[in-house]
Amino acid sequence: MRIIYGVSGEGSGHSSRARAMASHLRDQGHEVRIVSYDRGYRTLHTHFESLEISGLHIISSDNKVSMPRTVFTNLRRLPEFRRSVRRLKQLFDEFHPDIVITDFEPMTAYLARSRKLPLISLDNQHRMRYMHYDSPPRLRLDRWVTEMVIRLMVPTPDVALASTFFQGKVKNDRTFLFPPILRAEMGELTPVSGEHHLVYVTSGYDTLIDVLKRFADERFVIYGYNREAVDGNLQYREFSTEGFLADLAGCRSVIATAGFTLISEAMYLQKPYLAFPMHGQFEQQLNGLCLEELGYGMNARAADYPTLNGFLDSVPRFADALQHYADGFSNNPQACQNLAIRERLDTLLANEGAVLREFHQRR
Repeated sequence: MRIIYGVSGEGSGHSSRARAMASHLRDQGHEVRIVSYDRGYRTLHTHFESLEISGLHIISSDNKVSMPRTVFTNLRRLPEFRRSVRRLKQLFDEFHPDIVITDFEPMTAYLARSRKLPLISLDNQHRMRYMHYDSPPRLRLDRWVTEMVIRLMVPTPDVALASTFFQGKVKNDRTFLFPPILRAEMGELTPVSGEHHLVYVTSGYDTLIDVLKRFADERFVIYGYNREAVDGNLQYREFSTEGFLADLAGCRSVIATAGFTLISEAMYLQKPYLAFPMHGQFEQQLNGLCLEELGYGMNARAADYPTLNGFLDSVPRFADALQHYADGFSNNPQACQNLAIRERLDTLLANEGAVLREFHQRR
């Protein structure tokens, strides 16, 4: 089958998940065309035939989303968006896709709907749309806004394949939940509890950096500032996938924003996690809450000395809890094969997508 696979370019989680799933689809004999932007395009275009488009950006500073800057930045790029739509329409006309898969990329999803093509969403965002879960009253408005944004970003898919590390009941019979999708490289790692703590931030988080300096007896390896430098107990590193994974496998704990993919990989490698959810991003707030409820780390409300000190004192307790993560799922090389979601995809696409088309016709 011919498949157009739209991938959000924000962060690294979408592209690492898409690489694993698109590789499987290609191995099964399907023709795949990737559509993405920024980090997603840079990561995927060397492995798959790809179209580069423009995409939405979230602008943040010191771990807070800046809504005015986010809106302004994206409005300025409207001409680029229009050009991207034209290029994407041309790809649809020339490639003649049988189905569309979207990992939270809206242009491919809306074109699938306008051309009446079967649409699969394959991401972690749709657990918030189609899974029952609890959240505190203080986040009620953020939750409502996030669910509305998901609906606006992706029109109702025929089938939703949602990854989650916290299970809940689904709201319909076309949503299927799976463990987090892990990239193949994770199965090649041998986790050890080293002497450093891995720190990952986006767009800088100076408030956290200032606090880390106060723990002079601890060593922190920091990604996110895109530079190589040593500042006392802090070691800054430029990003590289190989280097980052090595530091992740060899760290004693992870201190980072509450991105879904990094939390999932830390759980797999049995690494205690101190989550700093980005203010203004409900999904990260939810990730942090679930992490804490599972007992694998802490959900931090502020980057201050008591929070860091309490986490570092609790690292052994979290490490003990992680030994039982998902009944042996952790540090299991077979988990990196993502067997359950691969089998579901194969079922949907078998016999020229017969099962998927049944879902499509029911809409």
